[in-house]
Amino acid sequence: MRIAFDIRRIADFGVGTYIRNVVRALATLDATNQYLLLGQEAHFRALGSLPDSFSHLPYDLPESSPRNLWEFSAALKRVGCDLVHVPHLAGLPQRFPCRYVVTVHDLLAYMVAWQSGSAWRRALNFRLTRRLLRRAGRVLAVSHFTKGEIERYFRLPAEQVEVVYNAIDERFQRGHASDADRRFIAERYQVQHPFLLYAGNIKPHKNIVRIIEAFSALKGELQKDGKFEDLKLIIIGDELSQHPDLRRTVIRSGVQNDVRFLGFVPIEVLRIFYDAAKIFVFPSLYEGFGLPPLEAMAHGTPVVTSNSSSLPEVVGSAAVLVNPENVFEIRNALQRVLLDQELRERLKQRGYEQAERYSWELSARRILQVYEEVGRQAKSRAAAA
Repeated sequence: MRIAFDIRRIADFGVGTYIRNVVRALATLDATNQYLLLGQEAHFRALGSLPDSFSHLPYDLPESSPRNLWEFSAALKRVGCDLVHVPHLAGLPQRFPCRYVVTVHDLLAYMVAWQSGSAWRRALNFRLTRRLLRRAGRVLAVSHFTKGEIERYFRLPAEQVEVVYNAIDERFQRGHASDADRRFIAERYQVQHPFLLYAGNIKPHKNIVRIIEAFSALKGELQKDGKFEDLKLIIIGDELSQHPDLRRTVIRSGVQNDVRFLGFVPIEVLRIFYDAAKIFVFPSLYEGFGLPPLEAMAHGTPVVTSNSSSLPEVVGSAAVLVNPENVFEIRNALQRVLLDQELRERLKQRGYEQAERYSWELSARRILQVYEEVGRQAKSRAAAA
């Protein structure tokens, strides 16, 4: 088959990780099919060395462009694709010249849209998305939680939605940080005290305000006992200047000298922060999968995360789960994990084991099987016609 794969969002956080690792795993596993990677030249180069069966299909239009609605399909039709895989659910046209597979990471954008805007726009968005998904050869969900969301909201039959898990980027699997690595973050980022860590984007559903409030309450409790008086909270993600509500929370909570916002850091540096953190805290209100807790687990860092959405499914028994809307429950969990060495060791070992359960190779093998199944279905329908 000639399979097109949309790589335009390779620079994004979660979707970009998915694109890079799925394409590279398919390149290792599949020596039969031809792949056309649709996107800009820079997107294609970002994937590194690939077999000759992987070629670049130039396409510069972003999903937000109105022209994308028809040019996307026209580009595929010109090269004669048998199948196209779109690894996200944003800005897709309503018609394709061939069978298609769509990966759905979460439905957060649709849930927010349904809570805002005019009623007719919400209704139109819902109907167009449902039609798109119903016509797909297969819909890939990154967790059973997301599969259930898709089936419930869009009323898709269970057999059309396939669960194919995410996994962590291989760069988070390269062992522990060295002394030189730790000296680097001490000198470059002035990180010289024990710290709790959050890493990810800084959107409202990530619950950063409650992380700060829980950290403030934790500092008060620790100071009473004279323990970890120099503990800091490091937040890696967007710049603080873009989120004035977080600045106000830091000031209101009285932790101006103890909370650091570092903005974006590359993976090679992020892995050092994962390794050095006392706890990784991730009480997100909604996740379709949630990679950061697994990334932290791969470095032996204890994790405190939410007991809702996909997170219990992803972390299993390898993390302490909390109600993400209860600041004091988050505080209590952080205090317990920080001070209970036996619990820390147990979480460390379970975390290693949990992170190893997810593999891009296993996921890519299942995706390849889905391609073959959808391709056979297309041939059967063509023969019957």
